[in-house]
Parts: sequence; structure tokens; C-alpha cells
Amino acid sequence: MIKYSVVIVDDHTLLSQAIAGMVNTFDKFKVLYTCKNGKELTDKFIASPKNIPDVVLMDINMPVMNGIETTEWVAKNYPSTNIMALSVEDADVTILKMLKAGAVGYLLKDTEKTVLEKALLEIVENGFFHTKNVTNLLMQSISGKEKNSVTFKEREITFMKLACTELTYKEIANKMCLSPKTIDGYRDVLFTKLNVKNRVGLVTYAIKNKIYTL
Repeated sequence: MIKYSVVIVDDHTLLSQAIAGMVNTFDKFKVLYTCKNGKELTDKFIASPKNIPDVVLMDINMPVMNGIETTEWVAKNYPSTNIMALSVEDADVTILKMLKAGAVGYLLKDTEKTVLEKALLEIVENGFFHTKNVTNLLMQSISGKEKNSVTFKEREITFMKLACTELTYKEIANKMCLSPKTIDGYRDVLFTKLNVKNRVGLVTYAIKNKIYTL
């Protein structure tokens, strides 16, 4: 049986290995190798044609070269390789950035094993895989019906409120029972949504819009 090749790019080694082990149980897929960041992947691609997979499972927040930058590079230089984002990031703006960069699918890391296998199959057979939520988001973007007003997920609001206190980002992560990396993701997404450059801008917005009251 012909097996499609998969590469996993994720800076969490244990998680990357776990995903690789899962993918290797799928009948039609095998993992070629894993990378800790986009730079490692681009170096592999350039080094040998044997390193070019059918599908790349791409994390977004990574050091050296993040998922969005890497996806743009792969889409430009190796368009036959399909990229599916596999991330904890669920913000609309991040999803759209990945899709516009060239990703043909977007899944969250808490996705069921069967859904991941289905997504991989649809990508190699049809060229894309979109969940209902991603499809709706794409339709809004294409039709120009994206909301003019800024909308926030519940955890983004919680993060904003805590960011208005004296807690450090690490303490906020502990309070929200999330990893510091996930908190960094919320911060970066909010900076983009609100077009601010630092925590002061975030706090100013939260107070001005009565998300946080003194």
C-alpha cells in the first residue's frame, strides 16, 4: 500500500513525538521526520528532495521561524506540499493569517484522532480540509462580511482583565491554568486585533471600553 509522507513541525518535542506516533498508526500515512521550528524545516527541504513530504502538520507559535512565515515560504517554493495548521490557537485572525499564508487546513490540537486522519485523507485526495467553523470564517472573509467591531472569545476577555492587574504573564498563565506559551498567543492575538504594541495599549483599551473597571 502506498503511504503518504508527513512531516511534523512543533517546538514541543514530546507532543511532536506523540503526534508522530499517532500518524504512523494511520493506514495511508507515515512520518518522515519532525522539526522544532520553521528554519529546521526549510533547511531540510533545501538539503534534499527526499525530505519533501506530501503534508506538513504545522504549529504556529515557534521560535526562530514561526508557522505563518514557514507556511508562506513552503507555499512559494514547494507548492505541491500541503500544509495543515495544527495549533492551540483558535483566534479568527490567526486562522485567517495561516490560510492566507497558504495552509489548506486548520485543526486544533485537541482534535480527535479520527478527525485528524480524515483531514489528512481529504487533503491528499482533494487538496484541502476545512471544518465548519473555518468554512464559515472563510466565507465571511471572501464576501467582505467580517464584523467591523472587534469581538473577543471568553478567554481573551479573561486574559485582558488579568493583564490589567499587577500579575506577570507567567502568573496569569498559572491563574488561567494554561501554559505561558498559550498566554503569549492570547497576548499576540489581542495586540493584532486591537492594533496595539504593548501591554499599556491593551490595558488602555480594556479600561476605555469598560472591559476592566478600576
